Amino acid sequence: MKSNMKKLSFLLFGLVLLLAACGNGGSSSSDSSGDEKNNASESEKAAETTYKIGITQIVEHPSLNAATEGFKKAIDDAGLKVEYDAQIAQGDNSLNSTIANNLVGADVDLIFANSTPSAQAAATATSDIPIIFTSVTDAVGAELIESMEKPGKNVTGTIDLHPETIAKTVAFFKELGAEKVGMVYNAGEQNSVAQVTEVKKVMDEQGLTVVEASAATSADVKQATESLIGKVDAFYIITDNTVVSALESVIDVANTNKLPLIVGELDSVARGGLAAYGFEYSDIGYEAGQMAVKILKGEATPADTPAQYPQNLKLLINKKVADDLGIEIQDSWGAEILE
Repeated sequence: MKSNMKKLSFLLFGLVLLLAACGNGGSSSSDSSGDEKNNASESEKAAETTYKIGITQIVEHPSLNAATEGFKKAIDDAGLKVEYDAQIAQGDNSLNSTIANNLVGADVDLIFANSTPSAQAAATATSDIPIIFTSVTDAVGAELIESMEKPGKNVTGTIDLHPETIAKTVAFFKELGAEKVGMVYNAGEQNSVAQVTEVKKVMDEQGLTVVEASAATSADVKQATESLIGKVDAFYIITDNTVVSALESVIDVANTNKLPLIVGELDSVARGGLAAYGFEYSDIGYEAGQMAVKILKGEATPADTPAQYPQNLKLLINKKVADDLGIEIQDSWGAEILE
């Protein structure tokens, strides 16, 4: 009897263990199913998210506009749903600051700052919202980032000055036989001051001279350019937003006086400049957009996303302008020709 009871006890104990194991197995299966549902739910949520991106641009001109379009294309190509709040300061620094503060007040998910003044205003307005810049010449000097490799803050983006641009441009002026080069720029734009300083250094090393004229607004550009007539052999217009926005004034003065005009952007060659060592602004805008996508998706932060220089530097020459100036295009220049 006792033996039978013991056997029955063992059987009951074994049955309890079996049921417990099945119960745990069922629970584990249920948890796994729940995790899959949660992951699917998160993926659906991410796919359905509509991001708010604020765009601040200091002024309208073809290069900056191309950069903005490139940025938007990168966002579109990534398949993100986005609502844009795009505002242009029309060259007004006061309005520029107001725009930055308005975007912060609107609680956007990210700010795309197109130009140095736009990026500086945005960085002053917020240390929390991610800021991606483009069309910035010297991001370290403008105190937007700590270094190209490690931005270190809530700001990163793409630079609009290839490291070889100035040296190659100065060498081109020597090819043209120019000794005194006129530069019209806005002394209030940090990116312009940085470029002019570097140009003067390189030209001094090569035995050339820079003659400067400042234009605080686009309305001042023509008069500033005219003030250099009789003092220079050629003009060099860098990526200064104020002057480029009124480039036709410079072109008119240069053409009237048969002086070569070297510009800082390929778009400006199409507008009537003789030549430029440059790149496509749509490309640096697109690269900035790719950075924004990773940051919005939580795959990166501005602090750990290195700032980038432009790629594919090339010399573009406007053949019609060269012909008008009697300049023969040399094969050794390796230039692309704009017919």
